[in-house]
Amino acid sequence: MDAQREAETVRIGPVRSRRVRIGAAVVGAIAVFGVVAAFLHNVPDPAGPGELGRDGALTILVFIAAVAGWMSRRSDDTFVALAAAVVLVVCGVMPSEDVFESLGQDQIWLLVAAFVLAAGIERTGLPARSAVALATRARRPRGLFHLITLALVGTALLVPSTSGRAALVLPLYLALAATFASRQRMVRALAVLFPAVVLLSAIASLLGAGAHLITSEILDSTIDAEIGFARWLLWGLPFAAVSSHLAAEIVLLLFTRHCDRSEPLRIDAGTLRRQLDVPERLQRNEVRAAVLLGCVVLLWSTEPVHGLSPALVALVGALVITSPRVGTVGINAALAGIPWSLLLFMAATSGLGTALTESGAAAWVVGELLGRSRPEHVLLGIVVLSVAAHLLVQSRSARSSVLIPVVVPAAAAAGLNPVALAFASTAAAGFCHTLTSSAKPVAMFAGIEQAPTFAPRDLLKLSALLGPALGALVLLFARYVWPVLGLPLT
Repeated sequence: MDAQREAETVRIGPVRSRRVRIGAAVVGAIAVFGVVAAFLHNVPDPAGPGELGRDGALTILVFIAAVAGWMSRRSDDTFVALAAAVVLVVCGVMPSEDVFESLGQDQIWLLVAAFVLAAGIERTGLPARSAVALATRARRPRGLFHLITLALVGTALLVPSTSGRAALVLPLYLALAATFASRQRMVRALAVLFPAVVLLSAIASLLGAGAHLITSEILDSTIDAEIGFARWLLWGLPFAAVSSHLAAEIVLLLFTRHCDRSEPLRIDAGTLRRQLDVPERLQRNEVRAAVLLGCVVLLWSTEPVHGLSPALVALVGALVITSPRVGTVGINAALAGIPWSLLLFMAATSGLGTALTESGAAAWVVGELLGRSRPEHVLLGIVVLSVAAHLLVQSRSARSSVLIPVVVPAAAAAGLNPVALAFASTAAAGFCHTLTSSAKPVAMFAGIEQAPTFAPRDLLKLSALLGPALGALVLLFARYVWPVLGLPLT
């Protein structure tokens, strides 16, 4: 009996001790913040331009705390963002309407409807059938890798989440790993390829990642220059295609040998279909889903012609895919799969971005850091910072929330186009391949137990080559490609 009590005491002791430490840390943080906030509250706003006022100082203080929370793996990103927004409202820096009204923005409704639409299309098995059709066409490993890359770029128009796309294609990887079980180097290369391309190809679409919607919303709220679906597709799809196929070549170079790449492939279509549970004949619901998806993407891409907002088009598509007779999934089942925490995160960070700009904090930070830097130095600095940001802030959406409010005034101070610099930063921030914790798709494929996968050192080897290559590609597109497509740098 005494031994049992002693064991319970040993178990309870560390728990209480940990709770005491956490409680003390929270109380200490609140006390420090209270003292600093009280001090800043008594500081009058300076009248001179470019100086930091009380609201700006409070915003920077809260923003630094939020970034520290996003850097910590123990903190939930959504909780940190909501807490920061509430603090700014309580301190009078930001009106409460900015937080609540952001939940009703078109971007939020677009994302909700897109998730419902994606759930209905995924339920039909159409993505798996398309993957089988592409994979069985390959005759050599290089052809297989580039066909998979092509398919993954296409999924950026279908599923509005990088982790959702990774989960969607994971069964295909497992089936291919079983097919090529005797070719270990090729299987490991495929394990690296899938998450690498899922992350890079997200820039193809406005819906490819929540970070894109945050970028568009911050641009709209600060300089009234929202990037619509059609323009994002025009600028993002070419970059996604080039960067993704470049990544495929780098993966082949680093993880396979010449003998691996030259050996023919033998993929049995029937076996692959059975592994992915794909019927031999095309089903009616697959045809309906393909037609609906084509109509939705076409309407999204031609918004300047008909004037219908992408959110409205997505909502109509979501209603069709969940309708009783024509649809493929129930509305309750589709809504259950929506990451509501992401929507709350977007709403909160949208308010934070607006507060950084309107309080003058972002302009002051840019003035202190950049001064009179030359435009080419500003572009290079923003791209390098965006590529490396994933080492500190794991969340892709959080990185955009940190970077874009600073990028906009930096572009204005350097005489650059804020939209072009923000788009370049968002494209560069899509690189997050260095660590397994850098992105959910990487962690998902790193944790596979049913098939061989990559090791942490493989990611370091990939990043050492892919990171600089992607940064150089962003600079190349920003100077020579995007201006031709209607996105001038100056």
